[in-house]
Amino acid sequence: MLEDNLSRSLRTLREARQISLRALAEQTGFSASFLSQIEHGQASPSIGSMEKIATALGVTLSQFFHHAEGAQGIVIRRDHRDRMNLEWSHAEVEAAGSLNGKNQLNGVLVKLKAGGLSGKEPTPSPNDELLFVYQGEVALTLGEADYVLSSGDSAVIPSGVKRRLRNDTNQPAQFLIVSAKFIP
Repeated sequence: MLEDNLSRSLRTLREARQISLRALAEQTGFSASFLSQIEHGQASPSIGSMEKIATALGVTLSQFFHHAEGAQGIVIRRDHRDRMNLEWSHAEVEAAGSLNGKNQLNGVLVKLKAGGLSGKEPTPSPNDELLFVYQGEVALTLGEADYVLSSGDSAVIPSGVKRRLRNDTNQPAQFLIVSAKFIP
């Protein structure tokens, strides 16, 4: 199961970087106990929490998938995407693909159920992002402004800008997030 692999992936990434649970807790603002529960598959973090952990480890959310399941091909078929359920967020996240090199390009598909949200509070975007809504409606808090994005709408989110995504409707919403980070 991918969630189990992602739990192991988190531990492997943390240990490869020689970061203790306590040090990772200090970097993320989470308790070492909570991080241990994630590593043991006993806690379901929010999308925002997973991003915060990934940033502290120097990877993207998409790279968690690739580390857990191995590299994927250039073409990723709909039925072969790696998926992870994030119960707290009421979301399912799927790896849409990754292109690494001098620029890192990563994509994730997010299915946000009615009432779902990326996190309790807006958090800074770790990379430049393009958000494209392809089904339903998503409420986006970006900095101090609030927007409602409908199917076909998109938004560009600069790195460092606080953002939060919510589904305030009674219908599911689906969107694509493509993130890019320049690596010198």
